[in-house]
Amino acid sequence: MVDRMAAVRALALPLLFALSLSCAAAPFAVRLGEARVVLDAPPGFADTLDLASPRLQEFAESITSASNRILLFALTDADLRRFRLGETPDFARYLLVATPRATERDSLGLNQFSDFVVESTRALGNPAEPADLRAFLDTLPEGRTALLRELRRTTASVSLLAGARLPPVADSGPRHLLFTSTLMLVRGKALSVSVYTAFGSPADVDWLLGMTQRWTEELQRLNGR
Repeated sequence: MVDRMAAVRALALPLLFALSLSCAAAPFAVRLGEARVVLDAPPGFADTLDLASPRLQEFAESITSASNRILLFALTDADLRRFRLGETPDFARYLLVATPRATERDSLGLNQFSDFVVESTRALGNPAEPADLRAFLDTLPEGRTALLRELRRTTASVSLLAGARLPPVADSGPRHLLFTSTLMLVRGKALSVSVYTAFGSPADVDWLLGMTQRWTEELQRLNGR
């Protein structure tokens, strides 16, 4: 009987841990000046900022401008589980939301947001629009980011697709990273919403574009557009 109960507890612990991850995901508000911006990680992801992990904070800071304040950095539930068990996350997919510190207390109008977009994207140049993403990324120096396509543009939102070739790990072949960066005007605040994925097949592109659209639309919905 004791052995049976121990086995039940052993089987239940992973389930309870998974349930705790899914239950913990819920919208939360961030105060920026006089405004409260509501954020939420999509299903399958969890924000990590409450963990106060220097390692995760350093990684998040490495993928955004030092002039930005990070509001959300989310890992997949599987990566968060690995991290809590002391293992190294795969970092195959992750999410980030940031805002420029210089304007986080200001209320921006459409003209000011337009200026912010121009300033933020000026150094990127024109989209390369490659017919073959993988072949184009293979021509880039390791670590260099290239603007690939403009996905969407409205008066209050601009969404871009970018990519990079990463250094190989051990005996692996070339590694490629794709990400979207969406600049959004939300409750008078400029947000930079980014979705990252390792690029191994066309399915990764489909996932990236679909996730970007669904998540940005959900953030707009949470904040009353």
